[in-house]
Amino acid sequence: MSKRENDSVPSRTEGSAKMQLAVLISGGGTNLQALIDACAAPDYPARIALVIANKEDAGGLERARQAGIRIQTIRHKDFTERADFDHSLSAALEKADVDLICLAGFMRVLGAPFVTRWEDKLINIHPALLPAFKGLHTHARALEAGVRIVGCTVHYVGIDVDVGPIIAQAAVAVLPGDTEESLAQRVLKQEHRLYPLAVELIARGQVTVSDGRVEIAGSDSSSEEAVLSNPLPSSRK
Repeated sequence: MSKRENDSVPSRTEGSAKMQLAVLISGGGTNLQALIDACAAPDYPARIALVIANKEDAGGLERARQAGIRIQTIRHKDFTERADFDHSLSAALEKADVDLICLAGFMRVLGAPFVTRWEDKLINIHPALLPAFKGLHTHARALEAGVRIVGCTVHYVGIDVDVGPIIAQAAVAVLPGDTEESLAQRVLKQEHRLYPLAVELIARGQVTVSDGRVEIAGSDSSSEEAVLSNPLPSSRK
């Protein structure tokens, strides 16, 4: 995704209006639930205006119903061309007048015209520390590679899969005896914390993209002590 230098990301920090979100899902919607819970706080600067699923049986739709959020199903199987599916998505998002689109377990690759249309307004959460382990089966591949630290990443969506300026990351230690399932569970817990934080930073106007890199105003992450290690030195156990 190409970016202009000092390109400010849209926000609704002026006045009392909250940033309007759309969340795109394909499955159970646990990250959607994390966003729903965050938006329930009176001082959270965003609200979910629309949830779109590409499957009518996506479990996250019921989460949205329970929260009183408008839902829409746009089945990818109803379209012979990906471009037509993307166009239908865009039309629904434009009608809802959303400011930011959050992919939350949305298992469809979006075409370049769609990504370009929603540049700076389209984010995703990926269950790995990008640029490592792009694509699927991230936890199994991480265990096979023998890495000591894994995690999750919120990033702006680029034309290539799992590529785009990184907004936020959270790390998780790989423990002895970890399985793909146990590791995924701990990473998912951090996803639920990280996604609402990233959305809040954007909605408050703290996120700027310069030369393809995200800068966050007011971020307190400059300490030399901000170090992650696994295993820990014996003196720190």
